[in-house]
Amino acid sequence: MSIQTADTAPRVHLRTVTFAHPHAVELNDRVQREYAQRYGDDGDVTFLDPSMFEPPRGLYLIAYDETGTPLATGGWRAMDENGEGYENGDAELKRMYVTPEARGLGLARRILAELETDAKAANRVRMVLETGTKQPEAIALYTSSGYTPAPAKFGYYRFHDESLCYAKAL
Repeated sequence: MSIQTADTAPRVHLRTVTFAHPHAVELNDRVQREYAQRYGDDGDVTFLDPSMFEPPRGLYLIAYDETGTPLATGGWRAMDENGEGYENGDAELKRMYVTPEARGLGLARRILAELETDAKAANRVRMVLETGTKQPEAIALYTSSGYTPAPAKFGYYRFHDESLCYAKAL
């Protein structure tokens, strides 16, 4: 697939899937390889169970083009106060990813907006996320979407120097 202008961009639709769906697994494998390349490690080792993304305590989306090719993904899971720094009412973004060939089409922003709307409808009060210093595209997306540095770090990587945590009130 080649990158196209807005006038000729493919029609894309979002579909709710399970985190165990074959396309979710495929895109997760791709993002893990990208994390490993950027950080020189094994990728994100945060434990994620597919049930964490089941409504009403979560949602997992894939963006597909008109031929059924999966282009982007993202999900949220409910988190509450625990030993990893989350607060009651948190919704955590996980596995936001756009394939290299589909970058620049606005898919991440579209998925992000849908996830925020769904989390708010599920009575979550704050969307949180953890990203890394070697992901400038992600940082730009989140800060331009109203996310600010979280007052305290949370999640599996909360003690890592390359970890950045952001939050946004829903």
